[in-house]
Amino acid sequence: MRSTRKHVLDSSSCPAHGGMGVLLDTGHACLSCSPCGPSVCSQFAKGVYAIIGVYDRKTVNMLMSFCGALHVCFVTPSFPIETSNQFVIQLRPELQDALVGVIEHYKWSKFVYIYSSDSGLTVLQKVLDTAAERNWLVTSVNVETMTEASFLKVFQDLDKRKEGQIIIDCELERLTSILKKIVELGKNVKSYHYILANLGFLDIDLTEFKKGEANVTGFQLVNYDDPNVSRIVQQWMDFDNKDPKVPKRGLKYTGALTYDGVKVMSTAFQNLRRQRIDISRRGNAGECLANPPAPWGQGIDIQRALQQVRIEGLTGHIQFNEKGRRTNYTVSVMELKPTGPKKVGYWNEDEKFVSTSAFTPGSNETYGFHNRTYIVTTILESPYVMLKKNHEQLVGNDKYEGYCVELAAEIAKHVGYQYKLKIVSDGKYGARDPETKMWNGMVGELVYGKADIAVAPLTITLVREEVIDFSKPFMSLGISIMIKKPTKSKPGVFSFLDPLAYEIWMCIVFAYIGVSVVLFLVSRFSPYEWHAEDYEENAEANPNQPSSSTGQMGQGGQNQPQQSLEQTNEFGIFNSLWFSLGAFMQQGCDISPRSLSGRIVGGVWWFFTLIIISSYTANLAAFLTVERMVSPIESAEDLAKQTEIAYGTLDAGSTKEFFRRSKIAVFEKMWSYMKSADPSVFVKTTDEGVVRVRKSKGKYAYLLESTMNEYIEQRKPCDTMKVGGNLDSKGYGVATPKGSSLRNPVNLAVLKLNEQGLLDKLKNKWWYDKGECGSGGGDSKDKTSALSLSNVAGVFYILIGGLGLAMLVALVEFCYKSRTESRRMKQSINDAMRCSTLTRMSGNGSGGENGRIIAHDFPKAVQTLPCMSHTAAMGLGASGM
Repeated sequence: MRSTRKHVLDSSSCPAHGGMGVLLDTGHACLSCSPCGPSVCSQFAKGVYAIIGVYDRKTVNMLMSFCGALHVCFVTPSFPIETSNQFVIQLRPELQDALVGVIEHYKWSKFVYIYSSDSGLTVLQKVLDTAAERNWLVTSVNVETMTEASFLKVFQDLDKRKEGQIIIDCELERLTSILKKIVELGKNVKSYHYILANLGFLDIDLTEFKKGEANVTGFQLVNYDDPNVSRIVQQWMDFDNKDPKVPKRGLKYTGALTYDGVKVMSTAFQNLRRQRIDISRRGNAGECLANPPAPWGQGIDIQRALQQVRIEGLTGHIQFNEKGRRTNYTVSVMELKPTGPKKVGYWNEDEKFVSTSAFTPGSNETYGFHNRTYIVTTILESPYVMLKKNHEQLVGNDKYEGYCVELAAEIAKHVGYQYKLKIVSDGKYGARDPETKMWNGMVGELVYGKADIAVAPLTITLVREEVIDFSKPFMSLGISIMIKKPTKSKPGVFSFLDPLAYEIWMCIVFAYIGVSVVLFLVSRFSPYEWHAEDYEENAEANPNQPSSSTGQMGQGGQNQPQQSLEQTNEFGIFNSLWFSLGAFMQQGCDISPRSLSGRIVGGVWWFFTLIIISSYTANLAAFLTVERMVSPIESAEDLAKQTEIAYGTLDAGSTKEFFRRSKIAVFEKMWSYMKSADPSVFVKTTDEGVVRVRKSKGKYAYLLESTMNEYIEQRKPCDTMKVGGNLDSKGYGVATPKGSSLRNPVNLAVLKLNEQGLLDKLKNKWWYDKGECGSGGGDSKDKTSALSLSNVAGVFYILIGGLGLAMLVALVEFCYKSRTESRRMKQSINDAMRCSTLTRMSGNGSGGENGRIIAHDFPKAVQTLPCMSHTAAMGLGASGM
């Protein structure tokens, strides 16, 4: 075949939807958007031998009519159609028989058939006819009339029926858009099985379906492993674009069909020339515009030559039957595996479907626990699942440690299956999106078949139980409040006063004064508190001590008996205060009441001080050694009443769902605040929530499960704490997909572990045995028994103050006494102070009972003397004047 130049028809002369067609003649070839109307007729009149191009449902009838009337062969890679027109050579093999064979192989009886009427209804008709014969339940959906809502409803209905078999019959471009929408809906998962009724399985981007581990089956016409095919594909890529900056596009199966079409035409014309068959356009060349149209006489020869072509092309063996359809061809059956697309079988007219892999029908179902590795989804959450410190050097399940890691191992041991831990991709537990109605997190992986079992701190809730199955709870808990631990208040200087309230101290002071006054009055009124002092007897007992009345010896000896007897009472107001103070301090006093009334007062005062001092002593140690913390929040009611401290939950979790659905007034108020708070109070992970609590300086409270709260409280830096009780009661359970055969064995394993006490042992191991804060948090347990100076500083201050006050009072007394003596002795104050100092420093001054100095009046003879010398003063002090 020779071509010398190309003509491009004006696009305005042809419909915009028409296919591209190459019109071949002996001297030239033309390219048109569709061989239709006067433009085609004018081109045909110039000498066209055959047409190669594509059609759609809007142009196919016109093209069939044109070719049949003019006897012009039309070679097309478009979708096959049912036609009796022998001048249509269809390069694309029919797929309906291969599709039915694959459906039978998978033993499908219920499935959805999504099709596009653009590519005809031949395959659909074949499937429906077979379904009627074999009682299949087929739901057909036309993508051209389907909206996004109806598309979503198709998958929602499949989810409800727990079905996931879908066939998609569309051209490559429309198929790509449908697959993209499926990925957006999150249906590219293990629980779905798609059959793509398309001959270019390797031309489709299935990366997202591979990530989602969805089951995808399709058909492949071009064998890229063939060396000849690989060579031509490489030439195609080199020719397609020589600019290294622009990515090169591979040869798709439609391009390969077109290539084979040109090769078929070239082979046919070469055979005609070799057979010396005259196909010149001279003579009866046909007339397009004649009425009726005049056919081309040599068209039959070309049609026969095309149908007789037998070659090996890019699409395999090419051969046509008497109707111009492909025959004796082989289509590969492909499946999407974790490693990529893989050939699992083939179909041809003689052998039908032949499987080349050890495929077990219904492989999505669980038929046994052995010889299969189950996917266990979980989430990185301390202490449930954590990465080991050397996890980079480890592989598989050995990289992880924690409560749920050991629990998963124990369950697998009891049930008897192999498993692989897989961290959930989006890091969420699982919640349903209110707009798309799609599940995310670990729940979504179970619902959409990405995992077989979930062993994690997954809360058992109603909405989750509707889509997945839970085992018996392996841990009970409730929602709790986490806040930053308040700064410990250091004991004050006068913290020794804290064991008793301020009111008690005031009452003690008033009681002390009142008892002293009552004792003073009782002693004054009671005759038994008065006694006589006999000075004469004292004088005889101490003859060296002169009488204080020596200066009056010569006066009336008759008055001597009255002066020797003096009525005294020891309980003056100051002694009464001293007695009460001594009893209160539990030190006693050298004076005591003699009367019955006075002793009653003393007895009740002693009983009072016994109880008060005992109570004080019992509480003193705690108040001096314990650094108390004042929490601003004690309950959920405290949180709801204020707005200064923000509070929130984990986003997409059961705690958030609890507040959203709660009908309790307090929780409704809290939910109203949380959903409208700006910035958002919700966090993506628990770690983020804990960090926010620690950095908020007490201005953020995090609502989370009590078990996690207790664990974090035992972790350094030990600056968080749980306040109040649990807001609800719930449990964690092991989850499996609805209807999974693992449900009962896993449930029994959890019950057995609980009865054996292993669950409690695991919790103690990961919560408390590995705790870093002790029972009191941090290193407090090492410091509570030691008192610092700040704890008892107030006692030293009182001691120093008392000593200073005593010195001040002594100085005042000395000055006052010196002034009095100076007046009596008629000497200067300085001399009197000097004399008094020398007298007191000598150490021979007279002392009375109880440390009270008995002041004697100086003799009048001495009063008249001038200031005594040092020796005289010493003698005076010795004589006890």
